[in-house]
Amino acid sequence: MSIEINNESGVEVEETRVLALATYALDKMRIHPLADLAIVFVDEDAMETLHVQWMDEPGPTDVLSFPMDELRPGTEGDLTPAGLLGDIVVCPQVAAKQAVEAGHETINEILLLTTHGILHLLGFDHAEPEEHAEMFGIQGEILAGFYAQENAAKGI
Repeated sequence: MSIEINNESGVEVEETRVLALATYALDKMRIHPLADLAIVFVDEDAMETLHVQWMDEPGPTDVLSFPMDELRPGTEGDLTPAGLLGDIVVCPQVAAKQAVEAGHETINEILLLTTHGILHLLGFDHAEPEEHAEMFGIQGEILAGFYAQENAAKGI
């Protein structure tokens, strides 16, 4: 799996954890090992520009996803084809504000947003109640599994 991380935000981000989470999520969604994903961290000004340009909404947002080959999750024994999954753009400054509101660390919000962005790249959405329940359920499962894996590695 080729996962490229580029931090243009001016904020330190635990890129090794983001890479580990993205790898874990793509594996759980049965994405081909030759699929490509880019994760870019940008500041609030750059995110606001993207938000206005692509969503026609003012102000910076937390995460945007730009799918490329419209890959969908694979199934057991049948991975998704290799290809360009797309780009995820995350704003650490917005994530930090949301983390305070949620009562957890900024990195946890960034990991949540990365998972959320990956699911959007795979065609998940949350506009309708059924879609919301499915997407957020999968998101929660991926994060819980990832944190359990991290804790097991630490002997916790």
